[in-house]
Amino acid sequence: MSLLPAIEQETGENPDAAIIWLHGLGADGNDFAPIVPELNLPNEMAVRFIFPHAPSIPVTVNGGFVMPAWYDILEMEIDRRVDTHQLLLSANAINMFIDNQMERGISSSRIIVAGFSQGGAVAYHVALSHDKPLCGLLVMSTYFATSEVIEMSQVNQNLPIEVHHGIHDPVVPEKLGRKAVEQLKEKSYDVNYRTYPMEHGVCASQIDDISTWLQMRLL
Repeated sequence: MSLLPAIEQETGENPDAAIIWLHGLGADGNDFAPIVPELNLPNEMAVRFIFPHAPSIPVTVNGGFVMPAWYDILEMEIDRRVDTHQLLLSANAINMFIDNQMERGISSSRIIVAGFSQGGAVAYHVALSHDKPLCGLLVMSTYFATSEVIEMSQVNQNLPIEVHHGIHDPVVPEKLGRKAVEQLKEKSYDVNYRTYPMEHGVCASQIDDISTWLQMRLL
């Protein structure tokens, strides 16, 4: 199995850290690629950003329309019924990116997994089940879709986790973001939860907070 197509951006020569950033339903890697310069990371941070493109599949809640998606969403109920098998396949595909970065000389402890909406659900699974210690998990406007089936990895029990959500989100209700945080805190994970006065998206103050968090993790 080969790597999914992806956009790569490096903020400096010979990067010693990587951030694998997953887009939401119906988008692709181009959705978040423009955020890199907006983060205003310091010159001494040489980071490789990877923005994979999800495969295009039929999505049930959108009338079976084919679009980029990490997994099918079967029902838009409050807790969502999703195709868990497809989500796990996508998680495996992202694990391949982690392996690839390690093969290219970046330690697993310098790799952050990030994701928005659907991509965040995959990011949750990837980071919390990964068998090597990672640097951090950043999830935005999402939910913990595999909370009942995931096998948590002990090596990432102390993983720093940053969770963001818009309080007016009509797509993924904010209560799902809070539910994920509560589930993880019950299992003694280190989770920081931030909310923003926005809908289903990203705002300027959030980008500033992401930049600060990344620098805390990688500088």
